[in-house]
Amino acid sequence: MTGNRLYKKERLCGKTAIDALFLPGSPRESVMAYPWRAVWRVNDSRAVSNPRFLISVPKKRLRHAVDRVLMRRRCREAYRLSRNLIPADCWVDIAFVYVGSGLTPYSDAERSVVKILTKITSKLNPEPLDGDE
Repeated sequence: MTGNRLYKKERLCGKTAIDALFLPGSPRESVMAYPWRAVWRVNDSRAVSNPRFLISVPKKRLRHAVDRVLMRRRCREAYRLSRNLIPADCWVDIAFVYVGSGLTPYSDAERSVVKILTKITSKLNPEPLDGDE
């Protein structure tokens, strides 16, 4: 993929893919970095090998629709600018869920998304220990 835009194939959509990510008992991992929590899993059953993501801002956290849209846009922009932290050929599905209690500035959202993507990448590609060669 060239350019900085978000492509359709990067969007996590479809009931079965989302259910597989959130159903109880499904193999998934969770990463927390306030004000976002990420639920992710490796999904190698699809044809295209690129990371896919979705963003969820619950109405319980932000009552006004304009505030929910603003936080989704902030997260999407932070992901778009830092998606190079995850390898482009991995089969990971990520869901960002907002857990903050009110609007947070873009700098907090960006810091949180970068921390989440770094943690996911470190779990996908574990560093070899010094004694293992």
